[in-house]
Amino acid sequence: MALAPVAAQPSSENSWRTKVAEAMPLLGHRNWILVVDSAYPQQTSPGVETIETNASQLEVVRYVLGEIERSIQVRPDIYMDAELPFVPDEDAPGASAYRREIGDLMRDYPIESLPHEKIISDIDEAGKIFHVLVLKTNMTIPYSSVFIRLDCKYWSADAEKRLRAKMSAANAGQAKQ
Repeated sequence: MALAPVAAQPSSENSWRTKVAEAMPLLGHRNWILVVDSAYPQQTSPGVETIETNASQLEVVRYVLGEIERSIQVRPDIYMDAELPFVPDEDAPGASAYRREIGDLMRDYPIESLPHEKIISDIDEAGKIFHVLVLKTNMTIPYSSVFIRLDCKYWSADAEKRLRAKMSAANAGQAKQ
């Protein structure tokens, strides 16, 4: 059964915080939380939910990362647009200051840079089967969005690799019998 896309919801002061806090226990591995600039497009994939925060980008990123850190089940894999380092202040006043501020805020997290269109495509695909929470901010600098794919906090990629190796070895042993 296909779900209808969730429409953008206007936000009263701090209702976006309530939405994030309520959603956090339900979110898990492969869900996304996006903190996006004001021109970010509303996507139509069934699992994408968009909320207008009327808040600053840094405020929303700080809050979301705090909620993720307090969760028992998820950790953030953070992506940002590869275009951001090339956005000049002449075309987007404040771009350099934003890069410094977001860098300071996220200094303890590894960040992967990908082309904007690649990230959008990945999120569109994910939204077909996983929930994506999009938090629109009042940011007016292009390519400034922060894309957070949630991963399992209590199961690492290394643990998964070891598990798969054991399974493969067991299957190979059974095939020889």
